[in-house]
Amino acid sequence: MLVGVCLAGVGTAPVGAVSSDVVAAAFAQQARYLAEEALGYEHGEGVPRDQVYAARLYCESARLGDAEGMYALGWMYANGRGVERNDAYASTLFAMAAKLGHAHAERMLRFTGEAAGDVPSCLHTPAEIMPPRWPVEALVARLPAERQEVARLLITLAPSYGIQPQLALAIALTESALNPQALSPKNAMGVMQLIPETAARFKVTKPYDPEQNIRGGLAYLRWLLAYFEGDVALAAAGYNAGEGAVDRFRGVPPYRETQAYVERILRHVGQGRHPYDSRVVAPSPRLKTLRLASQEDHDS
Repeated sequence: MLVGVCLAGVGTAPVGAVSSDVVAAAFAQQARYLAEEALGYEHGEGVPRDQVYAARLYCESARLGDAEGMYALGWMYANGRGVERNDAYASTLFAMAAKLGHAHAERMLRFTGEAAGDVPSCLHTPAEIMPPRWPVEALVARLPAERQEVARLLITLAPSYGIQPQLALAIALTESALNPQALSPKNAMGVMQLIPETAARFKVTKPYDPEQNIRGGLAYLRWLLAYFEGDVALAAAGYNAGEGAVDRFRGVPPYRETQAYVERILRHVGQGRHPYDSRVVAPSPRLKTLRLASQEDHDS
């Protein structure tokens, strides 16, 4: 099991790790970035005007908890801009933003009335429709100086393992907040939170050496992507709980920590599929069953 900083508030932070507040703040920057980018597309400022795409960006920003994204998407639904007008959606989005202290949203509730709880499907839909871009450089630039060096090493090494930097960074931030000295109560070590068995499996002899640790974590992530044929949710679940648990439970295990972990990775990566190298390992013998179970969950 690879267990590090759990941003959902489950478990214990690794010894010496940066506070989970730092990681949460970094991810909040992503939500803010998406809302700001959406504003440009909504009004055609510096980019071609595209209100449909702006609504998608606002919705992902809202999914990540940004009050401005909630308010802006509510306004688009209230006025039928980029989306079909829907007052019920608008009132819920305004209520969500108002709860986070957004003054304009609170005033809008006077016109839309009490929220019934209806929300647009994009707030629930899996990552397939999420915007494909994650502002990696912008996020790294906002990290504490001592973490920026680790982040840049990570995103430099990731492509050599066939891993997109967005996924590598999402995993490492969630695992340890990029702390090379992190140690969890379950003896998961370093940036990528490798337990001793995984470190040995991928020939990591110095788990607190940032480069060795990152290479080991990337090698494991590459293995998981091949084993689950590019399914990001299953690979992330395997990284957190072990591939055996994913096989055993026919999908993301019913552990609160793992489910929150997978949801967070999907949100920040912005896609449900990832390229993989089929030569690394044969796929899970239960992959067909896993896909059927995943489809049943999606349809239910």
